[in-house]
Amino acid sequence: MTKSPPRLFVNCSLTIGSIISLQKPQIHYLKNVLRLQSGSLVFLFNGRDGEWSGSLATERNLISVKVEKLQRPQHDSSGPGLLFAPIKKGPMEVLSQKATELGVSTLLPTITDFTDVIKSNYDRFRTIAVEAAEQCDRLTVPLIEPPKKLNERLQVWPENTKLLFAAESGSAKPIDAALRDVKGKNIRMDWVLAVGPAGGFSPAEHEILRGLSYAIPVGLGPRLLKAETAAIAALSCWQSILGDWKKRPIDRNGE
Repeated sequence: MTKSPPRLFVNCSLTIGSIISLQKPQIHYLKNVLRLQSGSLVFLFNGRDGEWSGSLATERNLISVKVEKLQRPQHDSSGPGLLFAPIKKGPMEVLSQKATELGVSTLLPTITDFTDVIKSNYDRFRTIAVEAAEQCDRLTVPLIEPPKKLNERLQVWPENTKLLFAAESGSAKPIDAALRDVKGKNIRMDWVLAVGPAGGFSPAEHEILRGLSYAIPVGLGPRLLKAETAAIAALSCWQSILGDWKKRPIDRNGE
């Protein structure tokens, strides 16, 4: 199996024949890490126009890509959103990366009663999400919304969107059973999965969440999970039952 050509996320429009100027980190990666030469194959995506192949053009320290062919058309990104309490830098980087790999559509940092970390470097987490999207063959990069308090998020909840929240206490179906119940009804809707900080949601927050018509409390097993682990577990369960895990990765080598 040969190594796949690099994939890069760009912010500009992609059309046949367009010349895409690359950012300094991308130039460093292609030139100094991969040591690619002029004419090398590169894949580009922007979250709107699908995935395109192009050829690398190098001139001194300037590197660009000439867009040549549409490889994959853009399709609807139907993954769930993830509502979470901000956590420390290291675990937050893991959460950003793994949530992107697991198909999350939107990251919703939310201040809860037990949230310890208020300020975070969301530009850094965005960079990690972009890199993860490049590496896992996604056509989109998750949107990272500005932090909000939990009550502010709930006040402007989007229509036809279910909230599946990890309930550390009280009655709750196992997450797989809750998702299969919904799947059996064959109702199309959007989803947001919610995990609390260390210590979970407060008793007052539990009461509020359980009183919402669109919220479903679920259990994530008998062990107390760290926030990033809970997020990965919930997203994995959702993808396995309601998501796209029946599909296979893109085979770029024709094998």
